[in-house]
Amino acid sequence: MAEILSGVNRGAAVHTVDVDDDGDQNRKSQDSDPRSSSRNCSLTVPFIQKLIAEALATYFLIFAGCGAVTVNADNDNVVTLPGIALVWGLVVVVMIYSVGHISGAHFNPAVTVAFASSKRFPWKHVPAYIGAQVIGSTLAAGTLHLLFTGRHRHFVGTLPSGSDMQSLVMEFIITFYLMFVISAVATDNRAIGELAGLAIGSTVLLNVIFAGPVSAASMNPARSLGPAIIWNNYKRIWIYLLGPTAGAIAGAWAHNILRFTDKSLPQITKTASFFNTTSTRNNLYII
Repeated sequence: MAEILSGVNRGAAVHTVDVDDDGDQNRKSQDSDPRSSSRNCSLTVPFIQKLIAEALATYFLIFAGCGAVTVNADNDNVVTLPGIALVWGLVVVVMIYSVGHISGAHFNPAVTVAFASSKRFPWKHVPAYIGAQVIGSTLAAGTLHLLFTGRHRHFVGTLPSGSDMQSLVMEFIITFYLMFVISAVATDNRAIGELAGLAIGSTVLLNVIFAGPVSAASMNPARSLGPAIIWNNYKRIWIYLLGPTAGAIAGAWAHNILRFTDKSLPQITKTASFFNTTSTRNNLYII
């Protein structure tokens, strides 16, 4: 299960995902069993709980954020841009503290892929996590589509206000920024893990304030894809699939490069071990 592990210093904490809930003894027996690979990929109760947590959290994230966008458009901008940004930031904070210890609190396919690319999350779990996130986003968009009808129904997806290239670069930069912060507060054992939710939520809030009028500040392929599916509007969707994913991968790797290591430069360049830092506990991937 995802959990927060206390470091040697009480203030330090890291998020981890247990990729084998049966323990070392079970894993050893599986190593000698030719059918172990198929069982390793099977769904277990803890893994299903993680998927449900991701789907529910993503649902509430999209419902609150896109709901604020809908109410604002339907009531003469009563929520305002800072209000919308605050809603996005607060719902991220709330969901991180609610399910972070269960699923790792990704809520975002770009974050999941970025962690996997830096070997902090198992690739075999990526499709299921992304599927849960997209399902949660689609259900949230569908709920808003049913609640607001007629002239009150507004497209809550993401569309560039300027050129495609401008929005693509903006999405890359703000998602890089977001993923860099996530990696810093959630994977570095020198960081104050208890404040991870506040740091990540504040980053989302800041990004929405200045990037919202430019690219709609998606930072999340699921956030854009869910409404696109419900409204059947895929116009320029590639921007919000490519930009955030590339930005998140770059942000995760950038932090890995800056991560503290006591190895000499020749050791680092020879082994590249700072890209593969894992928990001292067996069967855990730091995420």
